[in-house]
Amino acid sequence: MIITVIRTIILYIVIIITVRIMGKRQISELQTSELVVTLLMSDIASIPMQNTDQSLLSGIIPIFVLVIFEILISFLMLKHSKFRSLICGRPVIVIDHGRIDQKAMRELRMSTEDLFEELRQKDIFHPSDVDFAIVETNGKLSIMKKSECESVTVKQIGAKGDRRGLEAVIVSDGEIAESSMKFCGISRSWLRSILDLEGVRLSDIFIMTADQGRRYTIIKKENRQCTE
Repeated sequence: MIITVIRTIILYIVIIITVRIMGKRQISELQTSELVVTLLMSDIASIPMQNTDQSLLSGIIPIFVLVIFEILISFLMLKHSKFRSLICGRPVIVIDHGRIDQKAMRELRMSTEDLFEELRQKDIFHPSDVDFAIVETNGKLSIMKKSECESVTVKQIGAKGDRRGLEAVIVSDGEIAESSMKFCGISRSWLRSILDLEGVRLSDIFIMTADQGRRYTIIKKENRQCTE
């Protein structure tokens, strides 16, 4: 009995250490690969906890192998957006200017009941009040309300709304995101002209965002920043 308790405590400490190494957040914020690793670790750890005849290392070693593999996968996802999209998928717009995208809903296998439940949890009771609703890669729904539907509305104070619109990341760590450029209506020639104007090379960009009005923000690597 004492041996079982000691083994359980050791494995508990090992899992705490590995999760800290991975640097992850809540379960609801885990990406696909992170969730898989978390589930596998719990299953692996349970075996030597229950079976005292099995070596403790038979549980510890696979756990650390999984963590090393997850760190490698995370590094590859950070450097290669296509690989990240393959593993985690892409954010999907399900409401565009108050219109529900039925095709996107079918692709996500998301029912209207699921969508409306998510909206109600954000105090929204009609899709027409939404400018954009995006299903993130972790399954969460991000909402941008229409300006006149905010708590203190532009309409109430009699002013004209001046919202920039939805920004998308068109360059990430020097790599162009074609799908985001298509959404913003931006061409490669426009991007080249902006880079020439700012005197910035593509490889120097950490993040570049733009909206459908072609207003952009450039964050250079090493925290050098220019905006417009």
